[in-house]
Amino acid sequence: MVRTASDCSYMESKWLSSPTGGCGWLRQLAVVIGFGIATAQAGATTVFACEPEWAALVRVLLPNAKVHVATHAKQDPHHIEARPALIAQMRSADLAVCTGAALEAGWLPILQQRSANRKVQDGQAGMFYAADHVSLIDPRPVTLNPFAGDVHPEGNPHLHADPRRVAQAAKALAERMATLFPAQASDVAARHKAWDERWQRHVARWSQQGRLLKGRKVAGQHTTFGYLWHWLGIEMVADLEPKPGMPPTPGHLGALRDGLLADPPAAIVVAGYQDDRSARWLAQQLQGKAPLLVLPATVDDASHPEALERWFDRILSELSAAAGGR
Repeated sequence: MVRTASDCSYMESKWLSSPTGGCGWLRQLAVVIGFGIATAQAGATTVFACEPEWAALVRVLLPNAKVHVATHAKQDPHHIEARPALIAQMRSADLAVCTGAALEAGWLPILQQRSANRKVQDGQAGMFYAADHVSLIDPRPVTLNPFAGDVHPEGNPHLHADPRRVAQAAKALAERMATLFPAQASDVAARHKAWDERWQRHVARWSQQGRLLKGRKVAGQHTTFGYLWHWLGIEMVADLEPKPGMPPTPGHLGALRDGLLADPPAAIVVAGYQDDRSARWLAQQLQGKAPLLVLPATVDDASHPEALERWFDRILSELSAAAGGR
């Protein structure tokens, strides 16, 4: 039966004494629910993460935040289109968490400018760069040479491939969140403490597992896993890129083949977002002496509560399996 306004008036007067009866109670309930939803939405924290690894970390520290992620594991974070959707997401952000060290230099400044969000401009507390809180490897001198390739003067920006540096960035991010969102400071601190205790146990386990990889040699493409090699004591003896950021060329690959045939590496490693055709060719030319590993450059599912842990587990497992075959 469909109730009319007159029906509701009649039932309100008849059921006035009932705490659970009448359309008036239904109206009041609707108002309360609507107010609660509006309040929750108005008070929700919105975070813009440039890369999935930082989105995963944000969700650990602020699980109730609305998190936008600009990139995914199949994309090269150096080269992202500043789409209108990303501009809108940046415009709504209370905090932006990015790598820095010029990794996003080709697209992040456009998002900052066009979003006109004062909170996430450089120099503001709402703009967090992980690279500002760790030491970077392989700094390169500033050069005006247009043929130098994709060079990062501050150092290699792919710092998330070292779990120790991830821990340093997490500590700094938790402190920044406490400053920005004082009402949530104690909760953020508690979550960070619990996460860090678990994380350090994982780092100890990964370090133990990685001892078998120390001194091994790999061929790679770009410096995507440079921090991983540095942490585990793996030597990258060949780069498929003739210069940073430049695609492999036949001449360069031919020279690599000639050199690696005499002393094959434990594996040829490329990131999941990279074109692996050159790496496959080189692996074939090495006659099966060096397996090809296509590893994800970051977490596959940033919404998973243990996304970062699962990523390191996978990388260590696949590297160990490849090295164990030699």
